[in-house]
Amino acid sequence: MHSNEITVEICVDSLESAIAAERGGAKRVELCSDLLEGGISPSAGLIATARKKISIGLHVMIRPRGGDFYYIDDEFDVMRRDVVMAKQFGANGVVFGILDQDANVDIQRTRTLVDLARPLQTTYHRAFDMCADLSRSLEHVVEAGADRILTSGGAQTAVEGTAMLRTLVERANGRVIIMACGKVDDQNVQAVLEKTGVREIHAALRTAVQSPMKYRGKSISMGTSGGGEYQRFVVPEDKVAKLVEATRRGLE
Repeated sequence: MHSNEITVEICVDSLESAIAAERGGAKRVELCSDLLEGGISPSAGLIATARKKISIGLHVMIRPRGGDFYYIDDEFDVMRRDVVMAKQFGANGVVFGILDQDANVDIQRTRTLVDLARPLQTTYHRAFDMCADLSRSLEHVVEAGADRILTSGGAQTAVEGTAMLRTLVERANGRVIIMACGKVDDQNVQAVLEKTGVREIHAALRTAVQSPMKYRGKSISMGTSGGGEYQRFVVPEDKVAKLVEATRRGLE
């Protein structure tokens, strides 16, 4: 891959954010629902409508619930059905991560989903960062056949995880794409690119937007974050554009 080919993927959980990501110059979106929970599988309606509204890459999160990444058989069946659904609605890829109880990559189940998803792209998501041994888990993901790994290098942010990210890029040696994530923005993306050697960046860039509701009931709350009904998070087009531009400047 040439040095000027940096792919920016934006994590979104709404149609509004997906459209803004495309307009801002992103090459791809990771479509989820409920990013307050870290992202779970989006609905059929959201996938289908997003596919109609955007022409850039559309990768769909396959995660049946929040919490850990160890799944019982029934949950794995849900994941398989969601992979099939994502294919039917025109996704370009799927994103998932499955661990065993010892925090190793579940190679067999991962390979099952990879094979089921083909010819779609497959990304092993940040369940990777929860693994007991990242270097060993890299080999497990390669063995399972996924196309890329989404990781912050096992740290809270990509900036903090730059050393491990570089190690992973070197050890992957082209066998699997390493995509950096973790609070990446236009202010730090150049440093992340230079220090790690990654050529794919994943960012959220979410900004709080107040509800247009004029009447607000204050006696109850529907979600776990009290009062969350009157605030939501969207991706602004200008933030995406600034990130995309910063990746280009960093490679001049």
